[in-house]
Amino acid sequence: MLLIRLFSRLPLPVLFIFSDLLYLLAYYLLGYRKKVVRENLKNAFPEKSKRERRSIERDFYRNFTDSLAETIKLLTISKKELTRRFLSKNPSVIFDKVGEGEIIIGMCGHFFNWEGHLLSVSSEVQEKCETVYTRVNQPFFEDLMQKIRGRMGAALTEKKMFQRVFLKKRNEARLIVLAADQRPSCAEIRYKRSFMNRETTFFEGGEKLAKRFNLTVIYAHTSKPRRGYYEFDYRLLSSPPYSDHPPHSITDAFISLLEENIREQPALYLWSHNRWKKQTNANV
Repeated sequence: MLLIRLFSRLPLPVLFIFSDLLYLLAYYLLGYRKKVVRENLKNAFPEKSKRERRSIERDFYRNFTDSLAETIKLLTISKKELTRRFLSKNPSVIFDKVGEGEIIIGMCGHFFNWEGHLLSVSSEVQEKCETVYTRVNQPFFEDLMQKIRGRMGAALTEKKMFQRVFLKKRNEARLIVLAADQRPSCAEIRYKRSFMNRETTFFEGGEKLAKRFNLTVIYAHTSKPRRGYYEFDYRLLSSPPYSDHPPHSITDAFISLLEENIREQPALYLWSHNRWKKQTNANV
Protein backbone atom coordinates (compact mmCIF):
# COMPACT_ATOMS: atom_id res chain seq x y z
CA MET A 1 0.00 0.00 0.00
CA LEU A 2 2.93 2.36 0.74
CA LEU A 3 4.16 2.02 -2.84
CA ILE A 4 0.69 2.81 -4.22
CA ARG A 5 0.44 5.84 -1.95
CA LEU A 6 3.83 7.14 -3.09
CA PHE A 7 2.84 6.55 -6.71
CA SER A 8 -0.40 8.44 -6.03
CA ARG A 9 1.52 11.57 -5.03
CA LEU A 10 2.89 11.99 -8.55
CA PRO A 11 1.17 14.75 -10.57
CA LEU A 12 -1.65 13.40 -12.72
CA PRO A 13 0.09 14.40 -16.00
CA VAL A 14 2.99 12.15 -14.95
CA LEU A 15 0.59 9.32 -14.13
CA PHE A 16 -0.91 9.75 -17.60
CA ILE A 17 2.48 8.78 -19.07
CA PHE A 18 2.09 5.41 -17.36
CA SER A 19 -1.51 5.31 -18.62
CA ASP A 20 -0.27 5.77 -22.20
CA LEU A 21 2.14 2.86 -21.81
CA LEU A 22 -0.56 0.70 -20.24
CA TYR A 23 -2.92 1.58 -23.10
CA LEU A 24 -0.40 0.32 -25.67
CA LEU A 25 0.08 -2.86 -23.66
CA ALA A 26 -3.62 -3.53 -22.99
CA TYR A 27 -4.91 -2.67 -26.46
CA TYR A 28 -2.21 -3.64 -28.93
CA LEU A 29 -0.22 -6.36 -27.16
CA LEU A 30 -2.55 -8.13 -24.74
CA GLY A 31 -5.90 -7.27 -26.34
CA TYR A 32 -7.45 -7.14 -22.87
CA ARG A 33 -11.11 -8.25 -23.22
CA LYS A 34 -11.08 -6.93 -26.77
CA LYS A 35 -13.48 -9.64 -27.96
CA VAL A 36 -16.04 -8.63 -25.31
CA VAL A 37 -15.63 -4.93 -26.08
CA ARG A 38 -16.07 -5.44 -29.83
CA GLU A 39 -19.13 -7.63 -29.41
CA ASN A 40 -20.74 -5.14 -27.04
CA LEU A 41 -20.07 -2.20 -29.36
CA LYS A 42 -21.29 -4.09 -32.42
CA ASN A 43 -24.61 -4.89 -30.76
CA ALA A 44 -24.99 -1.45 -29.18
CA PHE A 45 -24.22 0.50 -32.37
CA PRO A 46 -25.24 -1.57 -35.41
CA GLU A 47 -25.88 1.65 -37.34
CA LYS A 48 -22.21 2.67 -37.07
CA SER A 49 -19.52 1.53 -39.48
CA LYS A 50 -16.73 -0.79 -38.39
CA ARG A 51 -14.33 2.15 -38.60
CA GLU A 52 -16.52 4.24 -36.30
CA ARG A 53 -16.77 1.43 -33.77
CA ARG A 54 -13.00 0.94 -33.83
CA SER A 55 -12.57 4.62 -33.04
CA ILE A 56 -14.90 4.27 -30.02
CA GLU A 57 -13.00 1.13 -29.04
CA ARG A 58 -9.62 2.89 -29.01
CA ASP A 59 -11.03 5.85 -27.08
CA PHE A 60 -12.60 3.44 -24.60
CA TYR A 61 -9.24 1.80 -23.86
CA ARG A 62 -7.62 5.21 -23.41
CA ASN A 63 -10.36 6.19 -20.96
CA PHE A 64 -10.02 2.83 -19.23
CA THR A 65 -6.28 3.16 -18.58
CA ASP A 66 -6.66 6.84 -17.70
CA SER A 67 -9.27 5.88 -15.11
CA LEU A 68 -6.79 3.52 -13.45
CA ALA A 69 -4.25 6.34 -13.14
CA GLU A 70 -6.94 8.73 -11.90
CA THR A 71 -8.21 6.24 -9.33
CA ILE A 72 -4.72 5.80 -7.90
CA LYS A 73 -4.44 9.60 -7.71
CA LEU A 74 -7.67 9.71 -5.68
CA LEU A 75 -5.81 8.12 -2.77
CA THR A 76 -3.97 11.40 -2.06
CA ILE A 77 -5.68 14.06 -4.22
CA SER A 78 -6.45 17.37 -2.50
CA LYS A 79 -10.03 18.59 -2.25
CA LYS A 80 -9.08 21.63 -4.35
CA GLU A 81 -7.79 19.52 -7.23
CA LEU A 82 -10.68 17.09 -6.87
CA THR A 83 -13.21 19.91 -7.20
CA ARG A 84 -11.35 21.33 -10.21
CA ARG A 85 -11.24 18.02 -12.08
CA PHE A 86 -14.67 16.63 -11.14
CA LEU A 87 -17.21 19.38 -11.73
CA SER A 88 -20.74 19.05 -10.37
CA LYS A 89 -23.37 20.86 -12.42
CA ASN A 90 -26.75 21.67 -10.88
CA PRO A 91 -25.62 20.32 -7.47
CA SER A 92 -28.59 21.90 -5.67
CA VAL A 93 -30.69 18.96 -6.92
CA ILE A 94 -28.81 16.91 -4.34
CA PHE A 95 -27.29 19.16 -1.73
CA ASP A 96 -30.29 21.42 -1.04
CA LYS A 97 -32.63 18.47 -0.54
CA VAL A 98 -30.19 16.62 1.72
CA GLY A 99 -29.72 19.85 3.65
CA GLU A 100 -33.48 20.05 4.09
CA GLY A 101 -33.54 16.60 5.67
CA GLU A 102 -34.41 14.38 2.70
CA ILE A 103 -33.01 11.03 1.63
CA ILE A 104 -32.07 11.17 -2.05
CA ILE A 105 -31.30 8.17 -4.25
CA GLY A 106 -28.66 8.66 -6.90
CA MET A 107 -28.90 6.07 -9.70
CA CYS A 108 -25.67 5.96 -11.71
CA GLY A 109 -24.16 4.02 -14.58
CA HIS A 110 -20.62 2.72 -14.99
CA PHE A 111 -19.06 5.72 -16.70
CA PHE A 112 -15.47 6.81 -16.21
CA ASN A 113 -14.53 7.98 -13.67
CA TRP A 114 -17.20 6.85 -11.23
CA GLU A 115 -14.74 6.62 -8.32
CA GLY A 116 -13.78 10.27 -8.73
CA HIS A 117 -17.44 11.18 -9.02
CA LEU A 118 -18.24 9.46 -5.73
CA LEU A 119 -15.33 11.14 -3.98
CA SER A 120 -16.25 14.60 -5.30
CA VAL A 121 -19.84 14.26 -4.09
CA SER A 122 -18.84 12.94 -0.68
CA SER A 123 -16.39 15.85 -0.30
CA GLU A 124 -19.44 18.14 -0.29
CA VAL A 125 -21.76 16.22 2.03
CA GLN A 126 -19.22 14.03 3.92
CA GLU A 127 -21.03 11.45 6.06
CA LYS A 128 -24.34 12.34 4.37
CA CYS A 129 -23.21 10.33 1.35
CA GLU A 130 -23.68 6.56 1.44
CA THR A 131 -22.52 4.28 -1.35
CA VAL A 132 -23.71 0.73 -1.78
CA TYR A 133 -20.97 -1.51 -3.14
CA THR A 134 -20.08 -5.12 -3.89
CA ARG A 135 -17.10 -6.43 -1.95
CA VAL A 136 -13.94 -7.19 -3.93
CA ASN A 137 -12.68 -10.73 -3.32
CA GLN A 138 -8.98 -9.75 -3.32
CA PRO A 139 -8.20 -8.32 0.18
CA PHE A 140 -5.55 -5.85 -1.05
CA PHE A 141 -7.86 -4.23 -3.60
CA GLU A 142 -10.81 -4.31 -1.18
CA ASP A 143 -8.70 -2.38 1.34
CA LEU A 144 -7.50 0.06 -1.35
CA MET A 145 -11.03 0.83 -2.57
CA GLN A 146 -12.27 1.24 1.01
CA LYS A 147 -9.55 3.83 1.64
CA ILE A 148 -10.30 5.74 -1.58
CA ARG A 149 -14.09 5.72 -1.33
CA GLY A 150 -14.15 6.68 2.33
CA ARG A 151 -11.51 9.44 2.18
CA MET A 152 -13.97 12.34 2.24
CA GLY A 153 -16.31 10.84 4.83
CA ALA A 154 -18.71 8.73 2.73
CA ALA A 155 -20.33 5.78 4.47
CA LEU A 156 -19.71 2.47 2.70
CA THR A 157 -22.42 -0.18 2.86
CA GLU A 158 -21.90 -3.64 1.42
CA LYS A 159 -24.78 -4.62 -0.85
CA LYS A 160 -25.93 -7.62 1.19
CA MET A 161 -26.13 -5.43 4.33
CA PHE A 162 -27.96 -2.50 2.74
CA GLN A 163 -31.54 -3.40 3.67
CA ARG A 164 -30.66 -3.77 7.34
CA VAL A 165 -28.60 -0.56 7.37
CA PHE A 166 -31.32 1.43 5.60
CA LEU A 167 -34.00 0.45 8.11
CA LYS A 168 -31.65 1.46 10.92
CA LYS A 169 -30.89 4.85 9.30
CA ARG A 170 -34.24 5.51 7.60
CA ASN A 171 -34.63 8.90 9.29
CA GLU A 172 -31.11 10.16 8.48
CA ALA A 173 -30.89 12.62 5.57
CA ARG A 174 -28.29 11.57 2.99
CA LEU A 175 -27.55 10.74 -0.61
CA ILE A 176 -27.60 7.00 -1.34
CA VAL A 177 -25.52 6.16 -4.41
CA LEU A 178 -26.51 3.06 -6.39
CA ALA A 179 -24.74 1.64 -9.45
CA ALA A 180 -28.07 0.77 -11.06
CA ASP A 181 -26.75 -0.81 -14.27
CA GLN A 182 -25.04 -3.80 -12.66
CA ARG A 183 -26.12 -7.25 -13.74
CA PRO A 184 -28.21 -8.82 -10.96
CA SER A 185 -27.50 -12.30 -9.73
CA CYS A 186 -29.85 -15.17 -10.54
CA ALA A 187 -31.10 -15.11 -6.96
CA GLU A 188 -32.24 -11.48 -7.13
CA ILE A 189 -35.59 -10.23 -8.39
CA ARG A 190 -34.93 -8.93 -11.89
CA TYR A 191 -36.62 -6.82 -14.51
CA LYS A 192 -35.97 -7.65 -18.17
CA ARG A 193 -36.20 -5.18 -21.05
CA SER A 194 -34.33 -3.83 -24.07
CA PHE A 195 -31.16 -1.86 -23.39
CA MET A 196 -28.70 -0.84 -26.13
CA ASN A 197 -30.43 -3.23 -28.57
CA ARG A 198 -30.16 -6.28 -26.34
CA GLU A 199 -32.47 -7.97 -23.87
CA THR A 200 -31.05 -7.03 -20.48
CA THR A 201 -31.86 -7.71 -16.84
CA PHE A 202 -31.89 -4.99 -14.20
CA PHE A 203 -32.05 -5.05 -10.42
CA GLU A 204 -34.88 -2.78 -9.21
CA GLY A 205 -33.72 -2.09 -5.67
CA GLY A 206 -33.60 1.66 -6.27
CA GLU A 207 -37.15 1.80 -7.62
CA LYS A 208 -38.59 -0.34 -4.85
CA LEU A 209 -36.86 1.76 -2.20
CA ALA A 210 -37.99 5.06 -3.71
CA LYS A 211 -41.62 4.00 -4.06
CA ARG A 212 -41.89 2.40 -0.65
CA PHE A 213 -40.45 5.40 1.23
CA ASN A 214 -41.41 8.23 -1.20
CA LEU A 215 -37.85 9.24 -2.05
CA THR A 216 -36.62 11.53 -4.82
CA VAL A 217 -34.36 9.88 -7.42
CA ILE A 218 -31.67 11.73 -9.41
CA TYR A 219 -29.40 10.79 -12.30
CA ALA A 220 -25.88 12.07 -12.99
CA HIS A 221 -25.31 12.72 -16.71
CA THR A 222 -21.58 12.16 -17.25
CA SER A 223 -19.27 13.83 -19.75
CA LYS A 224 -15.53 14.26 -20.21
CA PRO A 225 -14.66 17.62 -21.82
CA ARG A 226 -10.92 16.86 -21.85
CA ARG A 227 -8.38 14.49 -20.42
CA GLY A 228 -8.42 14.39 -16.65
CA TYR A 229 -11.62 16.44 -16.33
CA TYR A 230 -15.22 15.29 -15.86
CA GLU A 231 -18.59 16.95 -15.56
CA PHE A 232 -21.65 15.53 -13.81
CA ASP A 233 -24.99 17.15 -14.59
CA TYR A 234 -27.52 16.14 -11.94
CA ARG A 235 -31.01 15.63 -13.30
CA LEU A 236 -34.26 14.82 -11.56
CA LEU A 237 -35.21 11.29 -12.55
CA SER A 238 -38.35 10.80 -10.51
CA SER A 239 -40.07 12.24 -7.46
CA PRO A 240 -43.02 11.33 -5.21
CA PRO A 241 -45.87 10.81 -4.95
CA TYR A 242 -45.73 7.51 -6.79
CA SER A 243 -49.32 6.37 -6.33
CA ASP A 244 -50.08 6.74 -10.04
CA HIS A 245 -46.77 5.40 -11.33
CA PRO A 246 -46.89 2.11 -13.28
CA PRO A 247 -44.51 -0.75 -12.41
CA HIS A 248 -40.89 -0.22 -13.53
CA SER A 249 -41.44 3.50 -14.15
CA ILE A 250 -38.29 4.62 -12.31
CA THR A 251 -36.13 1.87 -13.78
CA ASP A 252 -37.42 2.66 -17.29
CA ALA A 253 -36.64 6.36 -16.78
CA PHE A 254 -33.13 5.47 -15.59
CA ILE A 255 -32.51 3.23 -18.60
CA SER A 256 -33.65 5.98 -20.99
CA LEU A 257 -31.27 8.52 -19.43
CA LEU A 258 -28.48 5.95 -19.34
CA GLU A 259 -28.89 5.15 -23.05
CA GLU A 260 -28.95 8.85 -23.92
CA ASN A 261 -25.73 9.35 -21.95
CA ILE A 262 -24.04 6.37 -23.62
CA ARG A 263 -24.94 7.54 -27.11
CA GLU A 264 -23.55 11.01 -26.38
CA GLN A 265 -20.34 9.70 -24.74
CA PRO A 266 -19.94 6.09 -25.96
CA ALA A 267 -16.26 5.76 -25.08
CA LEU A 268 -16.91 6.60 -21.42
CA TYR A 269 -19.01 3.50 -20.74
CA LEU A 270 -17.54 0.27 -19.34
CA TRP A 271 -17.73 -1.94 -22.45
CA SER A 272 -15.20 -4.45 -21.10
CA HIS A 273 -17.75 -5.68 -18.57
CA ASN A 274 -19.56 -8.76 -19.90
CA ARG A 275 -22.94 -7.23 -19.05
CA TRP A 276 -24.87 -9.35 -21.56
CA LYS A 277 -23.32 -12.71 -20.80
CA LYS A 278 -25.72 -15.53 -21.82
CA GLN A 279 -28.25 -12.97 -23.06
CA THR A 280 -29.71 -12.48 -26.51
CA ASN A 281 -30.49 -9.58 -28.82
CA ALA A 282 -33.75 -7.97 -27.84
CA ASN A 283 -36.88 -7.66 -29.90
CA VAL A 284 -38.99 -6.10 -27.16
